[in-house]
Amino acid sequence: MTDFRFACHCLNDTLEGLSDGLSHFSGLSRVAVIYMLAPGEDVAILDPQRLLRGHEPILQEIYIDRDQWLHQVQVPAFGPRYGHLLPEKNLQLAGLVSYGGRSRSVFYQMWFTEHHPDMCSTGPTERWLEHAAWRFSHDIANAADLYTGISGSFLREYATHAVRDFIVDQMNLTIGWDTPLRIFPILDVVLGISNTKEEGSWPRGRLVFVEARFLEQLDYVARFPKNEMPALENFKHVRKLLQAVERSSRVLVSDGRSVAGMADGVMPEFFLGADFRGQYGYMEINNEAICSFSDGNFNSTNHRAKLVHVEEMLLESEIDAETGNTLFQVVVQLVHYAQAEHFGCTIVIDLNWTPVSIAGHNLESPVDLKNSRSLQLAQSLLKVDGAVHICRDVQLHGFACLLDGLAIGAEDRARGARFNSALRFTAAHPNLIVVVVSADRFVSVIQEGGEISAQCRWAPASPRDFSPKALKEWINMAD
Repeated sequence: MTDFRFACHCLNDTLEGLSDGLSHFSGLSRVAVIYMLAPGEDVAILDPQRLLRGHEPILQEIYIDRDQWLHQVQVPAFGPRYGHLLPEKNLQLAGLVSYGGRSRSVFYQMWFTEHHPDMCSTGPTERWLEHAAWRFSHDIANAADLYTGISGSFLREYATHAVRDFIVDQMNLTIGWDTPLRIFPILDVVLGISNTKEEGSWPRGRLVFVEARFLEQLDYVARFPKNEMPALENFKHVRKLLQAVERSSRVLVSDGRSVAGMADGVMPEFFLGADFRGQYGYMEINNEAICSFSDGNFNSTNHRAKLVHVEEMLLESEIDAETGNTLFQVVVQLVHYAQAEHFGCTIVIDLNWTPVSIAGHNLESPVDLKNSRSLQLAQSLLKVDGAVHICRDVQLHGFACLLDGLAIGAEDRARGARFNSALRFTAAHPNLIVVVVSADRFVSVIQEGGEISAQCRWAPASPRDFSPKALKEWINMAD
C-alpha cells in the first residue's frame, strides 16, 4: 500500500513543475490529474486550479457510471517495475489536452492541461504529459526511501525534450526505427541560427533536414561537393548560407550533419523543416508546424492573433451567423497581415445599424471587403495613421479615423495612444469592437471601455496547498 502523504508529495511536485514548464511553453497553463494507485481503490483527482470544472458530466460517465476504462488494458503482474508505462491516449475533451498511462506502480493515471487556441500542435504537449506520467510512476515505484524529488525540475525544463520526443515518434512511424538523423543537435542549430543576425537582419528562409539516403531524390539548384559540405554545427556559416534561399521556394538541405546544397520541388516522404521568419520561426514535419521558436526557446504558439473573443462577440451579436463569420474572417486576415508586416494598426468593428460617425477619411461608397481586391486595399490602408472603420455589412466605410473621447479610469499610460484612444472611444459608443495591433505583434480586443483578454486569469497558487479528493466527492462539490 502506497503511503498517502508520500503520493500527495509526489503529485504536488509533479503538478507544480509541469504547470510551470507548460506555462513557459504555451502561456499560463493549469494542470490536473485523475488517478488510481492500485486496483480497488477510489478514483482520485487533484485539480488545484479548477481546470476540470465544467467537465463533471463526462468525467462521471467515463470514470464512475462505466467501468470500461478499468479493463481496457491489463497491467502485467510481473515484469519491469520501473519505466514501463502502458499509454492511455488523449481523451479528446473540449478545450483540454490529456495523456496518461498504466504501470505496476500506478494502476491508472490521466494528466490534463489546457488546449490553448493558438497551439501549432498538441503533439509536444502530449509528450510532456506522457513524461509526467512516467515520472510519477517512477517516483511511486522508488518509494519514499529512494525518492529523489527531481521530477518537478525535469518537467519544468522539458520543452526541447518534448519537441524532440514528438519528432522522433513521428519519424519512427513514417520511416522506421534507428534513423541516423539526430534531433537534439538539429534543434540546437535551429535555435542558434534563429538568434544570429546577418548584417543587422534576422534570418529568413527554410532549412530542411532529410536522411542521407534520401539526398539523391531531391531536385538541386546547387550542390556542394561531398568533401566541402559546410558543417551544420557551424551555425553562423549556415546562417550566411540561408540568405541564398530567402523569400523563395528554394530550401537549404541538410542531412543533420552537413549542408548538402540548395534544392527546390518535391521533398521525400519524411523531412524536418525550420522555417525562419525573422525574429521567430516554425519547426515543421512535412510542412506541418509542430511548434515555433523565438528568443532562443521553443513555444507552442503559432504566432497568430488570439481573436477568440472577437469571434464570440460576433456570434452573440444580432447579425446572422453567416455574416458574422465572414466579418470575422476579414478581421483575422487584416490582423494577420499587420502582424506579418510588423506594423501597428487599429480596426473598428461597428455593429450598429447606423454606423457611428468617426472623424477621418470617409468614402463616397463603402468598399465591399468580401471582394479579394478590396480586402487587399484595406490591408494597405491599415498602414495609414488612424483606424479603419468596418461595419456590420462587411464593408469598409472609412480609414485614417481618429478615435477621440473623454478620459476614463481604465486607461493605461504604458500601453500607448492606440490602446487608450480605443478605450475612450468604445466607452462613449456602444456596439463597437476595436482590435488594436501593436508593432510588436501584441493584439488587444476592446469593448465598452475595457480590454477583453483571451488570457485566462486563474490565480497562480501553489499546488502544494491542495490534497487529492475522491472523484465522486469532487463531482458532488461542483458549484
